[in-house]
This record gives sequence, structure tokens and C-alpha cells, in this order.
Amino acid sequence: MQFLSLQTLQELLNSYGYFAVFLLVMLESTGIPLPGETMLIIAGVYASTGHISIAWVIIAAASGAIVGDNLGYWVGRSGGRLLVARYGRFVGLTKSRMARAEHFYQRHGDKTVFFGRFISVLRAWAAFLAGVNHMRWPRFLFFNAAGGILWATGWGIVAYVLGQNLPLLLRIVRYFGYATIAIVAVVVALVAAITLWRRQRQK
Repeated sequence: MQFLSLQTLQELLNSYGYFAVFLLVMLESTGIPLPGETMLIIAGVYASTGHISIAWVIIAAASGAIVGDNLGYWVGRSGGRLLVARYGRFVGLTKSRMARAEHFYQRHGDKTVFFGRFISVLRAWAAFLAGVNHMRWPRFLFFNAAGGILWATGWGIVAYVLGQNLPLLLRIVRYFGYATIAIVAVVVALVAAITLWRRQRQK
């Protein structure tokens, strides 16, 4: 459902206000492909005109992120393993890969949940995978809330400050996404290289 146009998002914001921000961010966080981040940015721009409060935009987005991620977490924890066992092979999630994913979440789940809030794909799936891999809920909640609050505050303020220069704002959003993906790829490559190096030393 990422095909929702900017005009449609603006109409939702005009009709439902802060609830529209909360709802779209929450649904995106549960794994439904809705443009929650785009709605946050539009609301931040709208707040810069004085029609709504940027503080309440940030609160609505952060609340939606936390609630949605927790829903995704509990769906993953209660029934995620069954879904993965039954249908995971169709998307390449074999038992061995799931075992590696569980080990990864045990070691790096906090960072994945926190930084996943800033990456489009992980924003929708990090919480579900944390539940599937039985990450401890108090630990998940802390890093999830920290990431959600920082994400909502950061993008809300950026949109508010640059609200009068929408083309520049959209370029920043696009390039930030590219940069984040590149950084994650480098970090994953470094972790893989260090792991292989340690295994070679142990032989």
C-alpha cells in the first residue's frame, strides 16, 4: 500500500489530524507496508505552517511506533515460528538460517531493533523478527522505545525546520535512506569478516 499518494496522505492528515499520524506509523510498524515515515514528514511540514503542533506530531508518531512494534513483536513471538516453519522456505528462511538469525538477535538484537527504526525494510520487520527469535521483551521494549522516540523527534524536527523547502527535505530523506543502507551493509560485512577471522584463528 505504499502507492498512497502525497495528496491522499494530506487528506488523511486534514481529516483525522494526529490520529492519522499515529495510525499509519503504527500499522507500518506492525509489518503492513504503509508510508508511516512519509506521514510523519508531511505532518512535520504541516506543523511548520502553524496549523498543528509539532510536539503532538512527534508524540503521535513515537506512540504509533512503540505500539505498532510491540504488536509486531507479540505476533512474532506467539505465532511467528509456526508461520516461518510453514512458509519460510518460500522466502528462503530455512531452519539453519533461522538458527543463525536467533543467534544474531541474541548478540545484536538491541542494535537491530534500535537502528531498524531508521531503515525502511527493518522498520516493518525488526519487531516481528525480534519476537520470532524470542528476544527478551523488557530489552526489546527499551531499545524499541528509544529508537521510536529518536526517530519521531529527529524526522519531526527536520520536517518542521525545512518545511518551507520541501524539495530539499525530500532529497535529504532519500539520501539519508541510501546512506543508512550503505552503513548497515558495511557493518554487516565487517561483522562477517571478524567472525570468519576468529573462526580461522580457532582452527
